[in-house]
Amino acid sequence: MQHLHRVTRMTALVLGITGALALGQAQATGFQLRETSVKSLGRANSGTAVAEGDASVVSGNPAAMVNLDTTTVRTDVTVIDLTAKFTGGGTTAVGTPLNGGSGGDPGDPIAVPALAVVIPMSGAFEGLTLGASVSAPFGLKTEYDADWVGRYNAITSDLKTVDLTLSAALKLHETFSIGAALVYERADVTLSNAIDYGTAICVASGVASCFNPASPFRPQANDGTVEISGDDTGFGWLFGAQWRPTDKLSIGYAHRSEIDHDLEGEADFTIPQSVAAVFGATGNMSANDGAIFAPLTTPSIDTLSVRYDFSDSFRMMGDVQSTDWHSLKSVTVYRSNGALLGPPEAFNWDDTMYYSLGAEFDLSDSFTLRAGVAIDETPTNNEARTPRLPDNDRNLYSVGLTWNMSPNLSIDAAYQRIEIDTPTIDVRSSSSSRLVGEFDSDSAHADLFGVSAQYKF
Repeated sequence: MQHLHRVTRMTALVLGITGALALGQAQATGFQLRETSVKSLGRANSGTAVAEGDASVVSGNPAAMVNLDTTTVRTDVTVIDLTAKFTGGGTTAVGTPLNGGSGGDPGDPIAVPALAVVIPMSGAFEGLTLGASVSAPFGLKTEYDADWVGRYNAITSDLKTVDLTLSAALKLHETFSIGAALVYERADVTLSNAIDYGTAICVASGVASCFNPASPFRPQANDGTVEISGDDTGFGWLFGAQWRPTDKLSIGYAHRSEIDHDLEGEADFTIPQSVAAVFGATGNMSANDGAIFAPLTTPSIDTLSVRYDFSDSFRMMGDVQSTDWHSLKSVTVYRSNGALLGPPEAFNWDDTMYYSLGAEFDLSDSFTLRAGVAIDETPTNNEARTPRLPDNDRNLYSVGLTWNMSPNLSIDAAYQRIEIDTPTIDVRSSSSSRLVGEFDSDSAHADLFGVSAQYKF
């Protein structure tokens, strides 16, 4: 029975919390979100650190807030719809085939909202601009059918982060400004997966019993589940600068710091009655329930943006962004008393680069068209990729439109298509089952639809 205790602990906690860090949708590599501005979405997230007429720079590059000369309020909503279909199978710890379906489409549409306000100061504080925003820099949700073939690796994966950013910018010269921000971040995680108690018990009793049709405990015949939930708050910071060497050229740089979290929560097991009866005589199965915590560090992000105005009506932007995912090389999970819960789980994510190029054209004073393309690297790799994150390198294609309804009110809309290189899966669960397959390239994609409104007072 010690083997079974080990299996349940490792499944629920080590893989569970690791899965929280590996959560991913197709809208961005890892679990990073860039959907803070529909304007930016329409040009493939280029020009984020030099954007003009866009209050979302509060959380992108606070130094660019000086580009707004009046109090401005902006609200954005982007709906992200991931489409993915798994093809493959696997084997249990004793080599019998895994049963179950493909899991369905794990990515239901999810709305990502954002809100920002910029307030230029006057009088004795001339040159100072203040800003605040609420946004979601990391997060997603994936959910598979409860009886799918990969249920021992993942069923539900739900990660939410919400940032409150308070920013200030100072215009040091007509051509140069700096900015800084304090970031208060809340992280909330809920995860679930199945546990193959049947295999654990028959292996503990002797592998031969796993192939005995008369045995009440056989592979996949006594599945249970575990749900893990946890949350935490943390603080980070943001620094940025903007330089305009000419009237046509703007260069911006921003650095977002890492934010440390200690996720605290509970592990809740659902155990088949037949399994509970066995443990009634051999031990207390409920001892696996209880409080857990795990350190989590969200990565630092560096962004370099360039904008060039070719004419009064046509301009182009480019971004290079680096995300330091090396903070997720491994994950260690603890019980509330500080006891180590199994060995640290290898994660081995790589740092990534994001390259984007976009353009805008003013059709008139009322309408602006924009478009963009981007390349986004994945932090995952073939050795460590899990079905919680059907992720790989991807190409992004965007179009967008602004309607200036009046000198004060503007409406933005954008669409982005993300095509993902075929993600392959070859992983073992803590029940020692092996899942092998792929999310084929025909189904692995995401569609993003955004709308926003901005008002200048």
